[in-house]
Amino acid sequence: MNKLENILAQQVKSAVKELYGIEADDKMIQLQKTRPEFEGHVTLVVFPFVKAARKAPAQVAAEIGEKLVGEVVAKFNAVQGFLNLTIADSFWLGQLEAIAADANYGQLPDRNKLMMVEYSSPNTNKPLHLGHVRNNLLGWSIAKIQEANGWKVVKTNIVNDRGIHICKSMLAWLKFGNGETPESSGKKGDHLIGDYYVRFDKEYRKQVADLMANGMDEETAKREAPLMKEAQAMLLKWEQGDKEVRELWAKMNSWVYAGFDETYRKMGVAFDKIYYESNTYLEGKSEVEKGLAAGQFYRREDGSVWADLTKDGLDEKLLLRSDGTSVYMTQDIGTAKLRYQDFPIDKMVYVVGNEQEYHFKVLSILLDRLGFPFGKELVHFSYGMVELPNGKMKSREGTVVDADDLMEQMIADAREISKDKVNTLPDITPEEADEIARKVGLGALKYFILKVDPRKNMLFNPEESIDFNGNTGPFIQYTYARIQSVLRKADNLQIFKLSNLQMNAKELALIQRLADYPAVVRQAGDEFSPAVICNYAYALACDFNSFYHDYSILNEPDEAVRALRLTLAATVAKTIRHAMNLLGIEVPDRM
Repeated sequence: MNKLENILAQQVKSAVKELYGIEADDKMIQLQKTRPEFEGHVTLVVFPFVKAARKAPAQVAAEIGEKLVGEVVAKFNAVQGFLNLTIADSFWLGQLEAIAADANYGQLPDRNKLMMVEYSSPNTNKPLHLGHVRNNLLGWSIAKIQEANGWKVVKTNIVNDRGIHICKSMLAWLKFGNGETPESSGKKGDHLIGDYYVRFDKEYRKQVADLMANGMDEETAKREAPLMKEAQAMLLKWEQGDKEVRELWAKMNSWVYAGFDETYRKMGVAFDKIYYESNTYLEGKSEVEKGLAAGQFYRREDGSVWADLTKDGLDEKLLLRSDGTSVYMTQDIGTAKLRYQDFPIDKMVYVVGNEQEYHFKVLSILLDRLGFPFGKELVHFSYGMVELPNGKMKSREGTVVDADDLMEQMIADAREISKDKVNTLPDITPEEADEIARKVGLGALKYFILKVDPRKNMLFNPEESIDFNGNTGPFIQYTYARIQSVLRKADNLQIFKLSNLQMNAKELALIQRLADYPAVVRQAGDEFSPAVICNYAYALACDFNSFYHDYSILNEPDEAVRALRLTLAATVAKTIRHAMNLLGIEVPDRM
């Protein structure tokens, strides 16, 4: 509830107590924005008071309205059981003064609680792709939004650095790599290893085809192909701690991590703590064994360990295979254990695609059974898949769009589209032009992905995203840059008493939109939705551009009105910058 709603709620409580003897609680005070077809800013629903008042709804509305008129409520109109309140200009001006003076506007009170947000979760056998882009951007933005909601946030990553898929890349490099390194090839380490993962698949398919051509059925051929047997033997050696295999594994993973770090830096995301499945899977096995001893799980005749979740409306879940090896669920239990040892987590948020919804329902139940306090507080932030409308963007494997290629293409598109605009800037240097293109290109990518309801699948269209008109990142960035240009040209910008000014409708609309911002931040946090912030930033930019089109700022002859409009412009810019920061988007001062 914002400041205005708090004031009105208290005034309504006093009014209905005086008029009808009603001790109203917060649930009875129903305030909402007045519908556009009616005059007013805020509407009170009076039906909760009608029965006690023993009067018609319209009469109750009129009587309450009379009591509310004063410094905050300038006038009212009653439509049946709805009381439409027009708020005094002096109140809105006071709001603008307070917002303009608040350096931390949009930051909500400290909760003194810790939230951990996990995102990215890459495999070390290939570079990050378009799916990872959406995951990383959502994870980073959710962390920023929750920080603005008063949470202490730890941003974390779990790297899948072990398993048969890793051994496939290692084996292909040994057989076909001739000692190739990132330095010798000029390739990023993650791209280099990804190439060998593809090479393994190519050679493996050849072997399977040859075996089938000699009369072997497909299932047997896939199992008996020499490459697959060698990869499985390598995995067994890794599990046993073989020195040579482990050294090769560490060397190739180090190449991948260096590549990942470069991609993360360009994308503008980071982590406070990174966990590795090679360190967590044994912890998970230990926790499962403890749960087995405590009667939480059971062992079948073949030696495998299971959790019976039928009482929770689910089925039975495998936790350890018959040979004692772990599954993904076991690894996630081990990771959770280590995280709780490292941090006093109050809420754990997993940013993982919607195909894993069942997995996280099970994980929440198992963590709770094992006694982890955050088990029931686990949040699976389930998001939809992202696809491209055509094959124009480059792909290294033919089906997966590489994150590095995508970002480079977006920056190149921004540079090309903004070339004519950038050249109009005085004293522009090539370095500044490149920096503007970087901010605009990445801003277009991030905004286009984040503006979509995260729980829905989405189609990413690079051409639409880079448009300087409509609901795009560049449009909002350009609005911010336009305001900065105005402020640079202003002689001075002084925040002083703005009372007793008559405002036009568009000035009022902007102040009201600014006053909504803390509630928007709270909603985005409650819903774990960066799209809520996107929608607000776009609406604010539209409101400002509509105002700017109709009214002059710098050429306004009335000094007090000019000061009001400069204050309004500066406050809009500040709020846009804060909102875009929650999305991980930079705003250039010039465009």
